[in-house]
Amino acid sequence: MKKAVMIIAQNNFRDEELFEPKKILEDAGVEVKVASTSLNLARGALGATAKPDLLISEITAGDFDAVIFIGGGGANQYWKDPVAHKLATEAVNSNKIIAAICIAPVTLARAGLLKEKKATVWSSETGQLKIAGAIYTGKNVEKDGNIITASGPFAAKEFGEEIKKALLK
Repeated sequence: MKKAVMIIAQNNFRDEELFEPKKILEDAGVEVKVASTSLNLARGALGATAKPDLLISEITAGDFDAVIFIGGGGANQYWKDPVAHKLATEAVNSNKIIAAICIAPVTLARAGLLKEKKATVWSSETGQLKIAGAIYTGKNVEKDGNIITASGPFAAKEFGEEIKKALLK
């Protein structure tokens, strides 16, 4: 069975960016865990809640086939987080799927993982990707090797489908 971990902000994660891809992956038989910086109930921007299964500091990239950073305004808590950067780097170095949606691709960019890679992000953060050397495409969903990025909540379903396709190939 394939395993994925979805990393959310403790406050203000984007509801549909978590729940739509999570359902797509679970319906395909992928075991999905949710992680955050606290095991307390996390609150989404639209009012939904999610109970994290584990702390981001407890994740080992090798235990999962995909590491997925969920967006929403709170996702900027991971932009400068060394634990998030280390996890993302370990996932890339272990040839795992690494994915991020909305403003979360900035975490990957700041970890140095998007240099010379095609990527997309929420429109307000395009400059951050370009500064990090990414090739910004502006697409709803972009895949470059094992890195999958998406631009926002309207792309949540397509993002989930792309991760599923990459996991089950």
